[in-house]
Amino acid sequence: QVQLVESGGGLVQAGGSLRLSCAASGRIFSTYTLGWFRQAPGKEREFIAAVRWNDGRTSYADSVKGRFTISRDNAKNMVYLQMNSLKPEDTAVYACAANPNLYYNYVPTGGYTYWGQGTQVTVSS
Repeated sequence: QVQLVESGGGLVQAGGSLRLSCAASGRIFSTYTLGWFRQAPGKEREFIAAVRWNDGRTSYADSVKGRFTISRDNAKNMVYLQMNSLKPEDTAVYACAANPNLYYNYVPTGGYTYWGQGTQVTVSS
């Protein structure tokens, strides 16, 4: 069982930056992938970024490539999402998630089993 707790959300002006953190408790095995998703009001949940726990391989949604960076600290069981050049359309609840399955040559964008409660990010224009 894995518990995920996000922090770091808030209100920021367009063009600004925020860093989200996700603290994972419980056993994170090397097969895990940790990811970030977001959901805006009236919209479906959207994959943002993910990182494989064992080798650090990453994947990003096209909408955030070049602006957002996902990273992990295995020793601290932490995952981070550095968000730069924020836009009003980035406003959403951001949630951390964990996928426990093994993927040999792929960073999954689905199949996430464990979820945090989410943290609100609001970007003003």
